[in-house]
Amino acid sequence: MSVSYAGTGAHTGSYYAASANPAPLRPQLEGAQEADVCVVGAGFSGLSTALHLAEKGYQVTVVEGARIGWGASGRNGGQIVNGLNASLQKIGKSYGQDTARFVAGLVTEGGKIIRERVSTYGIQCDLKDGNVFAAFNDMHMRELEEKKQLWESYGLCDQRMLTKAEIREHAATDLYVGGMIDPTGGHMHPLNLCLGEAAAIEANGGTLYEMSPVVSVDTQAARPVIKTEKGQITCRILVLCGNAYLGHVVPDLENRVMPVSTQVMATEPLGEARAAELMPADTCIEDVRYILDYYRMSADKRLLFGGGTVYGGTDPKDIKAKLWGNMMKVFPQLSDVKIDYAWSGNFALSFSRVPQMGRLGNATYYAHGYSGHGVTGSHTFGRILSEAIDGDASRFDVFAKLRWIPFPGGRTFRVPYSVIGSWYYELRDRLGL
Repeated sequence: MSVSYAGTGAHTGSYYAASANPAPLRPQLEGAQEADVCVVGAGFSGLSTALHLAEKGYQVTVVEGARIGWGASGRNGGQIVNGLNASLQKIGKSYGQDTARFVAGLVTEGGKIIRERVSTYGIQCDLKDGNVFAAFNDMHMRELEEKKQLWESYGLCDQRMLTKAEIREHAATDLYVGGMIDPTGGHMHPLNLCLGEAAAIEANGGTLYEMSPVVSVDTQAARPVIKTEKGQITCRILVLCGNAYLGHVVPDLENRVMPVSTQVMATEPLGEARAAELMPADTCIEDVRYILDYYRMSADKRLLFGGGTVYGGTDPKDIKAKLWGNMMKVFPQLSDVKIDYAWSGNFALSFSRVPQMGRLGNATYYAHGYSGHGVTGSHTFGRILSEAIDGDASRFDVFAKLRWIPFPGGRTFRVPYSVIGSWYYELRDRLGL
């Protein structure tokens, strides 16, 4: 098969790109080469997999269609949120309690991996602890209480409920009736984390290629082959980590997930005093609505405010207009500030909201579909992929055996179906039902 890789080029005009640590431009892939393990995609999934394997002594080559961290991994809200998009309750109902207990055992693993990487390799990414879930009404508070109790039943006891007065220590707004804090969550500069992990791969003997869109993949050969416009790699093991940006290159994976865009904007620097007044605890916050807002302070004291959802992955014409009204509801005292950056990016949504992991042929692995919870999930899945490649497929097999559920209506109707569904849940949020 031979089709084009989706999305190439330099970084989008985000705050993260403007404030990224210095990093070399890696070469394009040229000529015919061989690798022990070839990883397609230099976002968190690919970088995590490659780094774990490189540390184990594997010869690892990473091929990226654009720049390191160009996709969702370098554009997201920068929030470390434990758990999957699908709740442990939903996973238990859909896949059984054994699977729910298994997932509960790894929902905090991604954050631990991130902290270990930052510590081991001295990655400068402004890592801070603590994330807060904000509730608009009593229904939301009941949902948070139920989540806390459910997690505690699995031995996860770090979360703590917040009263209306207590949540003001995290966000100086009257919008919320309370919330819940997870001190093991946190936030960081996601693109700088990507760049630091890429450098760590090279320090462990790995090779990275940028600006090398994959145009064809042969997963059925005894030794998988990927081709770009100027080169190709034949490998013993192939790992596909393109997620929402893999495009049409691998038809077997294309229909399993749907690209969904979310938007972020960054204010001008607010100064130490104003930032501390708005968010005294310097944690990150997301509310618990179906279409949620999320925000935090950057290291240079800008408010990074995100939200919005566009099913199908198209970018809104005016990102600031899409987000400004919600930011004003949270912080009306910022009506005088300028927006310096506004950008959009895609994540891959699975219908079940459970990430997918599996194998194509005998030697091609993949992971995708984090459904908006990819910062932590991708780091965990990278470790699990590396374990399977290294001979221990026990955790990989649990996810690989989970049935994936197609979007109703297929590619033609999955977007309108998802939009209609979101209207229902938005109405419930507004009515507090």
